[in-house]
Amino acid sequence: MTSSPTPEPFGPNARNELLVDVGDEPLTLTTAHCTVVAADIEGFGQHNRNNINQVRIRHGMYKAMRTAFDAAGIPWASCRHEDRGDGVLVLVPADVRKTLLADHLPNALVEALTRHNRIHPPRERIRLRLALNAGEINYDQYGVTGSAINHTFRLLDADVTRSALKNSSAVLAVIGSAWFFDEVIRHSELSHAKAYRPMEVSNKETTAQAWVRLLRPPVMRRLHAPPKL
Repeated sequence: MTSSPTPEPFGPNARNELLVDVGDEPLTLTTAHCTVVAADIEGFGQHNRNNINQVRIRHGMYKAMRTAFDAAGIPWASCRHEDRGDGVLVLVPADVRKTLLADHLPNALVEALTRHNRIHPPRERIRLRLALNAGEINYDQYGVTGSAINHTFRLLDADVTRSALKNSSAVLAVIGSAWFFDEVIRHSELSHAKAYRPMEVSNKETTAQAWVRLLRPPVMRRLHAPPKL
């Protein structure tokens, strides 16, 4: 697993530090509030996908994510991102408005995924689950951790959210935590809050409500030839 260089949300102006005793040596616990975004590619390890297919899929996912974040007004370079093999964890700085992720990121990501899928064969097309949450994040020299991250991945990996995407024609399933839906999505007129459906998630130690929105690729308009004179 690799991570991006430590960006501003974890810089000295945005973090809190606490000295913690871990037994054999003191440890500085560093925390920062972030919006947590986790993405996972559906069926990444399917047998009909070889190593080259997976490389192209990963490249397409990262390109789609970067393009969508920038289009939504969330500079990709300002976020911390950690590779998860078949997905990615993105931590968005606290000073970035959360409404940007609810209002603009989903549609921008669908457009980017659709562009990828139109020029790739079926085994290299991408359908993505994207979970949104927020909370306090701890980080050290090894990476990041925190209950907000754990909760986000429990929502992302739950059977009910996997089934929601699998049983649809959508290319993107957006899963909002109960907190993110109640505090961000439902208060915005641009978030399409009525398109989200509540689901009870049970995954490992987590039992919680989440809100899921399925986004299908935009309909291509057929160009008709002009009538013959």
